[in-house]
Amino acid sequence: MHSVSVKNLTLKFGAAEVLKNLNLDVSEGEFIVLLGPSGCGKSTLLNCLAGLLELSEGQIWIKGKNVTWAEPSERGIGMVFQSYALYPQMTVRGNMSFGLKIAGMAKDEIEKRVQRASEILQIGPLLDRKPGALSGGQRQRVAIGRALVREVDVFLFDEPLSNLDAKLRSELRVELKRLHNRLKNTMIYVTHDQIEALTLADRIAIMRGGIIQQLDEPHTIYNRPTNLFVAGFIGSPAMNFIKGATVNGGKTFQFGDVALDLAGYEGGAILDRSKVILGLRPEHLSIVEQAIPGQSIPAVVEIDEPMGADSLVWLEVEGKQMSVRVPFEHRPQAGAKVHLKVDIAKASLFDETNEQRI
Repeated sequence: MHSVSVKNLTLKFGAAEVLKNLNLDVSEGEFIVLLGPSGCGKSTLLNCLAGLLELSEGQIWIKGKNVTWAEPSERGIGMVFQSYALYPQMTVRGNMSFGLKIAGMAKDEIEKRVQRASEILQIGPLLDRKPGALSGGQRQRVAIGRALVREVDVFLFDEPLSNLDAKLRSELRVELKRLHNRLKNTMIYVTHDQIEALTLADRIAIMRGGIIQQLDEPHTIYNRPTNLFVAGFIGSPAMNFIKGATVNGGKTFQFGDVALDLAGYEGGAILDRSKVILGLRPEHLSIVEQAIPGQSIPAVVEIDEPMGADSLVWLEVEGKQMSVRVPFEHRPQAGAKVHLKVDIAKASLFDETNEQRI
């Protein structure tokens, strides 16, 4: 039995179809991340799961129960929003216990749950403070704690870290991962930050235009993107793209005067195609001084961006820019003529017409 199942879900606002015949099954204890650009429908889907939006078509099942028309309070979920939404006049203890008091829970049970959640989130010393006396990270922990005290099976997170600075986001990512490992609850998490998605998720659902483009483990999505959109969206800096053709019975990728041997491409057999796009991640390229027939591309160094442990070098290839990651101490000089050695086994090929992976 799946923890959460979305079946043929469609949501329309007037004539606009925001979610389109969407299906999603989430296993018990799984951490699923909904990832995509603004307007792709990820937060809308989360609000549908929470019961905050009425579906046009389809069903939502949670723990084997059809909750399509159930009220949010009847769905057995806890939700954490982007804004902390804390009551400023209440203490941390009051904020965390308020929902349980409204539900008529016994006082000693409320206290036990608040203490347990505060220990897990390490906010015990803050219980008697008010939100105004807390930092952004502490407020977000309280917001998570407010959902945690409900002791539900499914937690929904709507971009909970987006209001925090980079260092705090990194720290809370680790805490969320630790929290999931400890609780083993099902968690569905919305973000536009691919680093959050890649580090937190058991599986990532990449969304675009109300449709899930690819649902898979982070490693698979990063290394074998199903289409051009996913390939371009995942990765920082973005994947390099080169337009060309496959020739010689699909054994060679040709663009301009460059011919790359495709013998090691993990996608297997390829037919001759006149419009093909080769995708190369910056870390799957290396700079060499001498040309390697069938394995390298001539390039001219433009600039480099020091990144600390390594450097991101930008080069001109056939009038287009490409990037490559190199060790900081091995970065070349601007204007140098070099060659980019291609690891074709880690490359991606896409049909330019339908943008699907070959």
